[in-house]
Amino acid sequence: MNKQLQMPKSQTRLLTVLSSAAATLPAYAPIALADAPPDTATVALRYSNYQEDDLSSSDVLFGSKSRYDIDVTQLHVETPVGSNWSVALDVQNDYQTGASPWFVGQSASGKPGVYMSGASIQDNRVEVGVNTRYYWADGNAGFTAVHSDEDDYTGRSMTFDVNFNSEDASRTYSVSVSRSNDTVSPVKERIPVFIDSEDIDTHSAYFGVSQILTRTTIVKIGLSYTYSDGYLTDPYKFNDARPDERNRYTLSAGYRRFFPEADGALQTDYRYYSDDWGIDSHTLEIAWFQHLGQHSLKPYVRYYSQSEADFFSVVADRTQDYYADDYRLSTFGAFTAGLSYTYSMGQWQFELQAERYMSDGDWALSSGDSAPALVDFWRSTVGLSYQFD
Repeated sequence: MNKQLQMPKSQTRLLTVLSSAAATLPAYAPIALADAPPDTATVALRYSNYQEDDLSSSDVLFGSKSRYDIDVTQLHVETPVGSNWSVALDVQNDYQTGASPWFVGQSASGKPGVYMSGASIQDNRVEVGVNTRYYWADGNAGFTAVHSDEDDYTGRSMTFDVNFNSEDASRTYSVSVSRSNDTVSPVKERIPVFIDSEDIDTHSAYFGVSQILTRTTIVKIGLSYTYSDGYLTDPYKFNDARPDERNRYTLSAGYRRFFPEADGALQTDYRYYSDDWGIDSHTLEIAWFQHLGQHSLKPYVRYYSQSEADFFSVVADRTQDYYADDYRLSTFGAFTAGLSYTYSMGQWQFELQAERYMSDGDWALSSGDSAPALVDFWRSTVGLSYQFD
């Protein structure tokens, strides 16, 4: 018999809460908490809209103030195969329009401002992923292959992961390795670009441990390493020349405590990131997952802070070997506040989520230069899933 099914009800409830929340927490690699394939097939459809705020007039020296608007549609299908396997299909379609900063210049008074790429950018990305997973009494292992294609970028990746439990089922070890090979072929119709086609190879490894401390508490810690090699410069940025290698390290930790009397759980996650470009970042998220019969609510807040890359400057110094004025490589801090809601009725589940993200150079933990084109955005999601008998 599956050991997890023999756990006390409070532990089973805690694992359910953790499983429900794990997919929304960026500090974690994908994990599967149950060591048995799904009992039934599931089909889920989700739509999200991502809308960046317009830039202020004082920050724009040329071009449109409008930024990206992205519509994302996702389809997920999962079904058991026999008694020990499951297969899942994920299809995602992204359609984006808008503009992005091309480079940073200075006004007559010396104030930095951005030259925008124009408001005519349109792109469509289709991603297809297939996962198969094998389950045994003390763990599970999965293989995932993903292909992504858009006007100027093609991505191919493979991931293998394995999760196995200790003898008393109180500890789970998770290991994953992945490789991706991407090709960037910039569209040359909107702004000048200087390459035809370049490749990027990325290798990544992750190791994590989750531990049941008490009947109501779980903790998790994880380490990951990612190495990228190839064309890492942004071809659509005029002042951008980056190293052709990047080593990235992350340390993640999480804490879950289930409160039976409230039928809810406190969720806390921390992530530290560092790379050899000079960027260090911290992410802290606190959430409450509340069950209300057929309903559940999850309010959450997240804080993010990063330092600038070694070769970043507000106005790029093109006399150096490497240089960039990309706001994503600058010093800044950001706050996110969100609320997700789910309603379950029989075999149906309905989902709503809204999120607000705001950033500012003064909110960073470290001192450094901040770009004039930091992003604020809204993100909203609606989803529906059906579980077959």
